[in-house]
Amino acid sequence: MPLNQHARWRVWWQLLRPHTLTASFVPVLIGTALALEINEIQLPLFLAMLLASVLIQCATNMFNEYYDYKRGLDNKDSVGIGGAIVRYGISPQTVMNIAITCCVIAVLLGIYICSATSWWLAVIGVICIAAGYFYTGGPWPIAYTPFGEGVAGFFMGLIIIQIAFFIQTDAITQLSILISIPTSILVGAILMANNIRDREGDKKNGRKTLAILLGHEGAVRFLAGMFIVSYLWVIALVILGLFSPTLLLVLLSVTKAVGAVQGFAGRRTNVEMMPAMGATAQLNSLFGILLAIGLTLDALIL
Repeated sequence: MPLNQHARWRVWWQLLRPHTLTASFVPVLIGTALALEINEIQLPLFLAMLLASVLIQCATNMFNEYYDYKRGLDNKDSVGIGGAIVRYGISPQTVMNIAITCCVIAVLLGIYICSATSWWLAVIGVICIAAGYFYTGGPWPIAYTPFGEGVAGFFMGLIIIQIAFFIQTDAITQLSILISIPTSILVGAILMANNIRDREGDKKNGRKTLAILLGHEGAVRFLAGMFIVSYLWVIALVILGLFSPTLLLVLLSVTKAVGAVQGFAGRRTNVEMMPAMGATAQLNSLFGILLAIGLTLDALIL
């Protein structure tokens, strides 16, 4: 369908792949909320970090769109919000230019953050942008391997939380690392859900994702295990006395986890699995926001 026959705002919104953006702003909220126990929050740094993280995720999604098109993974019959280039005739170069623009703005925000904190963060920021590019770009895309979930969880979970915490406190602590683990797992779960849905098509196109290696049932069980470990991790942190029981607010999101697993079980077509993939992204958002609220309440109580 030509672009002029479709609402432009909707096409560009789809290009951003909004269901993945929770993976960029939730870790910033968590790292900042944890910092409340140590310092007052510097709002300009928080906002700069939040915007930079979202822009890097947007750029990663644009790179994904561009290279999926170049490698022939997207076509007019593709299910989901990807494939805007083939559906609406958007120029691939325009998509790449927007991705580069997002990276440039993120770098400018990073320069501001580094000037106010530490220039060592510049190295980490460059590595994060490179990881976003090489997820689907370059000669050996990470997305074509079984390591996509781990890489996404590491950078968009653990690393982002540590940076958000560091710029407010000038420190990295054992607690800041421990609290990042469940979020890292759930960021990876978004990729796992996407790869479960796209398993058959990815296999035909030469990918060797974890979902392909495990098979449909195995991948769904693995996804369920990721959810279980995330909840048990938070419960353990509370039982060990490292955090207050306010963190148990995350248990309010359990129904989303159950719904996501049930949505994949017994389904085989991409259309049937779309709601489960969406539920996984919603779980990441809800779990992370509840965790941030729990950390904020913990800081206020202390």
